[in-house]
Amino acid sequence: MILNIKNVTKQYATHKALDDVSLDIPRGSVFGLLGPNGAGKTSLIRIINQITGPDNGEIWFAGEKLSHKHISRIGYLPEERGLYKKMEVGEQALYLAQLKGMSRQDAVVRLRDWFEKFELKGWWRKKVEELSKGMQQKVQFIITILHEPELLILDEPFTGFDPINANLIKDELLRLRDNGTSIILSTHRMESVEELCSHIALINRSHKILDGSVKEIRKQFRSDKYEIIYTGNGIAFANALWAGYELVTHEPFGDQMKAVVKMGEGVKTNDLLAALIPNVQIHSFREIIPGMSDIFISIVKENNLYQEVPANI
Repeated sequence: MILNIKNVTKQYATHKALDDVSLDIPRGSVFGLLGPNGAGKTSLIRIINQITGPDNGEIWFAGEKLSHKHISRIGYLPEERGLYKKMEVGEQALYLAQLKGMSRQDAVVRLRDWFEKFELKGWWRKKVEELSKGMQQKVQFIITILHEPELLILDEPFTGFDPINANLIKDELLRLRDNGTSIILSTHRMESVEELCSHIALINRSHKILDGSVKEIRKQFRSDKYEIIYTGNGIAFANALWAGYELVTHEPFGDQMKAVVKMGEGVKTNDLLAALIPNVQIHSFREIIPGMSDIFISIVKENNLYQEVPANI
């Protein structure tokens, strides 16, 4: 594990932002940190970055108790972006790189490579205020990853990007992951979770309410529903379903029919196919596995998660 978060609690005046939260972040993974606004995600990120400290609990980084010496091994892109608008882009990037412990010479070499990759080469001597919002976002992303941190923490990294540049960032994140970087991704974009994350945690009202691998969580929320597209007599299809099945939906699908069937406990898919094949012609048969967006919405509704809380907690 790159990060072990153990029983962390954080209180702000009358509001408890985190209550006995424990998480393990696997090394070399993209870990999705999810939850409604005000859930406690930002507080946890600030504690990991040592911007603030926990009231109780502890955090271990790469097998050592988190301390000031680990700051240079972590990269952090906050949701609230901020660059000095009157400074030249190149000089600002160099200044921030040196704050992370890089020599000016090494920083220049890496920055020129990154500026070329992100099509910013001609903007080195321009002032930040001359850049579009999307270009400023790219500069800040480059600065965040330039020192090649072991742990990269990104808070809503795709905000302000058009689809082309969002895909560019996604590709870079996957490349970084493949090269061994561990990434914590805090986002509301469930499509980004589906594409990038191997593990997630859902935090709400200061508590962790769900965590694990995306694969296992999707299995956990399986509904045992199957979509079947067929041609043939609809009545014969329905009659072929015996007591172990529930016909959830049944409707025309072009010149075919589409049905959703829920399996009963202990019933196997082979049994369902064996019952249907003598009566209709099956063209498509697939399990309906919920996506992370469906799971997120389901948990939020089931637990009444949204609440009025201070922003950025």
